[in-house]
Amino acid sequence: MTWTQTYDPLHHAALSTGVAALPIVCLLGCIALLRIRVHFSAALGLAVALLVALLVYRMPPTLGLLTMVYGAGYGLFPIGWIILNIIFLYQLTVKRELFEVLRNSLAGLTPDPRIQVLLIAFSFGAFIEGLAGFGTPVAITSALLIQLGFRPLQASCLALIANTAPVAFGSLGIPITTLSQVTGMDVFALSKMVGRQLPLFSLIVPAWVCLAYAGWRGLRGVWPAVLTAGVAFAVPQFLVSNFHGPWLVDIVSGSCSIGALVALLRRWQPRDGWRAPGAEVAPARPVRYARGQVWRAWAPWLLLTIMLFVWGLPVTKRLMEGKAPVTAPVKSWIAPELAVPGLHQQIQRSPPVVPPGSAPESAIYRFNWLSATGTGILLTALLAGRMMRFRGVELLRTYGETFWRVRYSLLTIAAMLALGNVTKYSGTDATLGLALAHTGGFYPFFGTMLGWLGVALTGSDTASNVLFGSLQKITAEQAGLNPVLMGAANSSGGVMGKMIDAQSIVVASTATGYVGHEGEILRGVFWHSVALATLVGIVVFLQATVSPFTHMVVR
Repeated sequence: MTWTQTYDPLHHAALSTGVAALPIVCLLGCIALLRIRVHFSAALGLAVALLVALLVYRMPPTLGLLTMVYGAGYGLFPIGWIILNIIFLYQLTVKRELFEVLRNSLAGLTPDPRIQVLLIAFSFGAFIEGLAGFGTPVAITSALLIQLGFRPLQASCLALIANTAPVAFGSLGIPITTLSQVTGMDVFALSKMVGRQLPLFSLIVPAWVCLAYAGWRGLRGVWPAVLTAGVAFAVPQFLVSNFHGPWLVDIVSGSCSIGALVALLRRWQPRDGWRAPGAEVAPARPVRYARGQVWRAWAPWLLLTIMLFVWGLPVTKRLMEGKAPVTAPVKSWIAPELAVPGLHQQIQRSPPVVPPGSAPESAIYRFNWLSATGTGILLTALLAGRMMRFRGVELLRTYGETFWRVRYSLLTIAAMLALGNVTKYSGTDATLGLALAHTGGFYPFFGTMLGWLGVALTGSDTASNVLFGSLQKITAEQAGLNPVLMGAANSSGGVMGKMIDAQSIVVASTATGYVGHEGEILRGVFWHSVALATLVGIVVFLQATVSPFTHMVVR
C-alpha cells in the first residue's frame, strides 16, 4: 500500500513551511554559526529531517529509514567514489613532486595570481565540468590553486564561485537532458532557453571571481583577461546550446576560453604592479624545466581529460551500462540495479507537485560501477601511477592513506544525500517549493530561486531538476507563463546554489586540506551565491514580463 505525501500537514501554510525549513536551518546554522564540524552538522540536520518527516508529515518509520539508507548509498556511490579517486590521483602527483612542476609551468604562462584564477578556476574548471561534474572541477582546480600559493580558504572559495555558469551543461548536458525526461519538454528547447540566460553570467562570473579575490583595483588591472575569458566562453556557450544542443556546451566553451586566454597572454601581461595582500605563500615564480619534465607533470591530467571524455561519450555509456546488445548475465554484472525493497513505488506524490495520476516514486539503486565517472578517474590514477613508476604496493598504500584522509568527507556526503532523500520522499521539499510558487506575478523570480534552493539542498543541478522540474512546469502553465522558460530557470538559478551545497564545500575542503573549516568556506561564499541567484531571478523576471527581453523566450 502506497503512502501519499501531504504538503500542509499542520493545516497552516506558514507553519508547515517553517517546520519544513527546520532541517536546512539546522544544517546551515550548525555549520556557519555554531561552527560545528560539517560531518556532525550533517548528522544533526539528517536527524532533524527524519524527525520532521516522522512526527509532522506522518511518514511511516520504515519508509523514513529506507529513504535515509538509499540516499546514503547514493552519496557514497557515485559521488564519494569520484572524490576518493580524484584525491588519490592528486596524492600520487604530489608524492612524485610533479605538482610543483605543474604549478611552475602554469606560473610560466603568467605569474599574476588573478589570471591564474581565471585560467584555472573558471576556464579549465568549466572544461572539466563539461566532462565530469559532481564536484570533480572543484576538487581539481582548488588543488591546483593551493599549489600556486593560494591559501586554502581562498582556493576553496574561488573554485566554488567560478564553478557556477558551466554547471547547467555539466557532465555532457545531463542536467538538461534529465529535465527534459522529467517534464516531457523538448530537450533542444530547454537547451536554447538556458543558453539565453547563462551567457550573461558567463561574462559576469570571471569579473566576479576576480573581484572577490583582488577587489576593484585588482580587477581594473586585468580587465582584458577578464573580458577575454568571459567572451570566449559566453559566445560558444550561446551558439552551441542554441544550434547543437546541451551535450558539448562546456567542453567547447571551456576549450575556447582556455585557448583565448593563452593567446592573449603571449602578447599581453598585466603591468599594474598589483600584489596579493596577506598571501601566506609568495606567488609562484616561473622556473625553467626540461620539456620532458613538464610533459610528465601534465601527463596525468591530460590523461584524465582524455579518459573522462571517452567515459562520458553516450556510446561508451551505453556499452558500459549494458544498453548495447549484451547477454543478461553480463548486464547484471556490469550494471546491477536494485529496486529498493519496501521503498520502490511505495510513496505517491500528489498534485500540484505532479500531475494527477502520476506513477509512484521510484527508488532504484544503480551500481553502474563500470560506467561511473569515479571508475574512469581510478583507471587514470592507476595508469598514471605506473607512468610515475609507482610499485603496486606503493599504489595500494597511497590509496589507503587517501581513504583515511577523506573518511569524514565520505561520511558527510552520505549524510547530506540521506538528508536530501528524506526531504524529497517525505514531501518537505515540495512544501518549500509550493511556498515559493504562491508568489503571484513575481513567480518568475521566486521560481528561479526555487532552483537555487534545490541545488543548495541536493548538491546537484540534475537532482534539483528532478525535484522541482514538474512543479515548475505545472505552476507556469497555471500562471500563464511559458513552461520552457521556467524549466530553464530552475536549472539556471540552480547553478548559483552549487557553491553553497554541503557536497561541494566538502569536496573543496578535502582537496585543499582544509577539513574542519567548512563553516568558514560557507560563510565565504554564501552572499556571493545569494547575490548571483538574485541576478538570475531578475533576468528571468524580465524575460517573462518586459519587452524586449520577452523576445528571448523560446516559443
